[in-house]
Amino acid sequence: MIEYIKGELTELTPALATIEAAGVGYGLNISLNTFSAIQGKKEVRLYVYEAIREDAHVLYGFCNKKEREMFLLLITVSGVGANTARMMLSGMSVSELCSAISTGNAKLIQSIKGIGKMTAQRIIVDLRDKIVALGITDEIPVGGSVAAPINNAVRDEAVAALTMLGFAPAPTQKVVVQILQEQPTLPVEQVVKLALKQIK
Repeated sequence: MIEYIKGELTELTPALATIEAAGVGYGLNISLNTFSAIQGKKEVRLYVYEAIREDAHVLYGFCNKKEREMFLLLITVSGVGANTARMMLSGMSVSELCSAISTGNAKLIQSIKGIGKMTAQRIIVDLRDKIVALGITDEIPVGGSVAAPINNAVRDEAVAALTMLGFAPAPTQKVVVQILQEQPTLPVEQVVKLALKQIK
């Protein structure tokens, strides 16, 4: 499995980036978000998803891990293929998409080309709980108001510690974010202790 490709950006269009690494030119399908992020750069690193089919070996490139994680979640939904997922990530940012899913905003998701009413509803039902694991919940409005900013470094450390203790990432992330929203100055060990009492 290819985790990422780092090298010279030799060609770039809104849909495709060519990166030369160790004398090999890799063509990666990209979203508009990734295009905007790498435009004008000489050397880039793109995280990779490999789609291996009988008739083709296609590479998809992402400017960061969160975009790739969102892509991987989208393609688990029945009726959403790799190209549709890329179209969705071109039409909206990862945080906008997460917000639309978490608030059940099917109309906003339908505004993306190629997404019908049934597919939009299926995306919301299938992914609403899963997007918590992406770690973007601090950017999503909670109960109609924008959540207070939290310390991402503390959040990530606490979630990593709890995951190593055997807890599932998604519910862990949710509990940690709630604790930090209520008490944003807590150190990692206090967050972990509180989370241990709350995780079911």
